Amino acid sequence: MPPAAPRVPWRWLAAGRASRRLVLVVVFVALLLDNMLLTVVVPIVPTFLYTTEYEGANRSLAPAWTEPAPPALKAPPFSSVFSYFGNTTVTVSGSASTTELVNETERSPLPQPPTSSPPPPSGCPEGEEFLAKENVRVGLLFASKALVQLVVNPSVGLLTNRIGYHIPMFIGFIIMFLSTVMFAFSGTYTFLFIARALQGIGSSFSSVAGLGMLASVYTDDFERGNAMGIALGGLALGVLIGAPFGSVMYEFVGKSSPFLVLALLALLDGALQLCILQPSRISPESTKGTPVFTLLRDPYILVAAGALCFSNMGVAMLEPTLPIWMMQTMCSPKWQLGMAFLPASISYLIGTNLFGILANKMGRWLCSLIGMAVVGVSLLCVPLAQNIYGLIGPNGGLGFAIGMVDSSMMPIMGYLVDLRHTSVYGNVYAIADVAFCMGFAVGPSTGGAIVRAIGFPWLMVIIGVINVAYAPLCWYLRNPPAKEEKIAILSPECSMQTKSYTAQKTLRDFPLADDSDVEAEAVE
Repeated sequence: MPPAAPRVPWRWLAAGRASRRLVLVVVFVALLLDNMLLTVVVPIVPTFLYTTEYEGANRSLAPAWTEPAPPALKAPPFSSVFSYFGNTTVTVSGSASTTELVNETERSPLPQPPTSSPPPPSGCPEGEEFLAKENVRVGLLFASKALVQLVVNPSVGLLTNRIGYHIPMFIGFIIMFLSTVMFAFSGTYTFLFIARALQGIGSSFSSVAGLGMLASVYTDDFERGNAMGIALGGLALGVLIGAPFGSVMYEFVGKSSPFLVLALLALLDGALQLCILQPSRISPESTKGTPVFTLLRDPYILVAAGALCFSNMGVAMLEPTLPIWMMQTMCSPKWQLGMAFLPASISYLIGTNLFGILANKMGRWLCSLIGMAVVGVSLLCVPLAQNIYGLIGPNGGLGFAIGMVDSSMMPIMGYLVDLRHTSVYGNVYAIADVAFCMGFAVGPSTGGAIVRAIGFPWLMVIIGVINVAYAPLCWYLRNPPAKEEKIAILSPECSMQTKSYTAQKTLRDFPLADDSDVEAEAVE
């Protein structure tokens, strides 16, 4: 009996590695960390740059002004005093009398402090021109993450097909941890830019490998939709608490504090991956996946990717421009800049979890169509807000609608590969992540320039109209045709119903116990 006691933890670990739910937990935490880091900088960067660059420059250029003492009377160096003792007049050196000093002081008013740039009475920040330029700079900084991720994603999709999902997932954790620590101790725009770009590399590894792993272990279409909804709940939770958490911690604790907390969360994710995923194992797919360029020529995949891109582009444009617009028009304090995104985050969390199940019943194409229309209308209503309370409705509708689109389109991407291509998911989720990144790359980079040129309200009109105009294209996803070689496997009248696909050989990734290869060979 004593030798068996030490084996209990190993048995628990082996059972855990065979559980799909623990794999879902790992992916959930990875997406949570990625999107908390994505949004925690939204309220911090604009005010941090304004404080360090604009106010810091003004403090260094302004002369140190001190209140001077009243000027001394220019009394004659010598005064005549009549002496009654000797009945003579004596010339002595001295100062003017008190009465003369007071009179002279009244005639010469005290100098006043310089009044060239008085603080605005409303409490709004100064430097309208600086804030206009900052729209562009902050937009480029936010877009750098998505631009780098856009370049790296196709390579990660190919890598997962060759070596499996475990090692890329762990590489993503390491890069994400380094990026978080760099954010905590960066004090200039250049280092913040590098940290944001580094985050894009880590995010590419984590998201592509994580979503592909879920699609490979949840082969049933209905279960896959539920699992994707839960995983996107991690994404939603990161978006939910990222911006408010960052604004409150920055206001009351300091700039480094939120990033150090996220670094601890990254270490937790790394420990989970070491226990559950065995990142030292190379587990290539047993079936060769469809090439990326072949998938990109599929019009149905392009429609789904476009829906992901344009729906998320709206909130991507809001991230760098809304805080600065609030500073200019609402004179909002720092903590409100992050709280403005709280309604969108809460409704996104509700939308992803609700429509992960509901979309399968009412039709994922219909959820996406309605969601994109609501995204457009919500964006059109954002400039109508007069204060932070006026943003609750538009931002809440925006988050809920994006949750509808994301929770519908992510399972559709895997379903289209099952239906029309080879059931290997690394490349198709690389395309989905590319579409997501296109929105977060084009949105902030162009949004800042458009705001500077024609103003924030017109920016919302442009992206709102684009979403409403794109929504009808989701109708084409209602009943996509299967490829000829798949028609014999699938029933033609139930293309969007719950179905399980086993187009490839038995996967050896799961269960992840040490004897999994032996079991798979025994089955063969």
